[in-house]
Amino acid sequence: MPNPVLHAVHVYPVKSLAGCAPGEAGVEPWGLSGDRRWMLVDPVGKVVTQRPRPRLALARAEPLPDGGIRLSAPGLETLTVAVPEPACTTRVEIWKDKVEAVEADARAHAWLSEHLGCEVRLVHLDEPAHRRPVDPAFALPGEMVSFADGYPLLATTLASLDALNSLIAQGDHPDEGPLPMNRFRPNVVVDGAAPWAEDDWKRIAIGEVTFRVAKPCGRCVVTTTDQRTAERGKEPLRTLARHRRTGDQLIFGQNLVPERTGTLRVGDPVEILE
Repeated sequence: MPNPVLHAVHVYPVKSLAGCAPGEAGVEPWGLSGDRRWMLVDPVGKVVTQRPRPRLALARAEPLPDGGIRLSAPGLETLTVAVPEPACTTRVEIWKDKVEAVEADARAHAWLSEHLGCEVRLVHLDEPAHRRPVDPAFALPGEMVSFADGYPLLATTLASLDALNSLIAQGDHPDEGPLPMNRFRPNVVVDGAAPWAEDDWKRIAIGEVTFRVAKPCGRCVVTTTDQRTAERGKEPLRTLARHRRTGDQLIFGQNLVPERTGTLRVGDPVEILE
């Protein structure tokens, strides 16, 4: 088997919106540069994601060099959103975490509300170094995270996706496969590893950057959402429930925490350190 390499890098500037796949990305202590620094919240400040709103998959956020974003969606004019001035913050809630963030301007709220058909606001994480710690049950002191679900980066492998698609083909809903990797919204995709090899990783190096493997990634209903159409099916959760259950979680991929900063480039070697 060839030595593992970095196959793809994915950045999602706005949580739950479609992102981009650059050839390289900087690694900051809380995740990839520009990844999930923006988030949608409802009128009371709670996070809005694809879980209840699959239509979010149809909107795309393109990162801009100054930290702003360009929003696009079917039927709407493209909108450029600047990083808001951190004059004052508002408290928002993402899962069990209460985090201070800065609201974008009213045009962004209106644009996203029109796309979703419900009232939402767009907020920006202005100081990721201080705002949101990683879950202390799986963190080392001082580790922080952006508006990602819980950890700075998510890693998946092509071989495990192939193995999962083979299992789907043998299951009750073979017509739903094969599934593309975008169902799992990873940050880094590794090629050249054995199927499910990532289950045993504890520390890895990708190019010049080393990572601690914090825990397996428990999957949710977002993985059943076709990211091109926003339609939902049964897979891969039906198959993960049969073959990849750990306690009450259905597992695919591994959550990573950077041990140092640097730059990831497609084609970088991936080394399993522990």
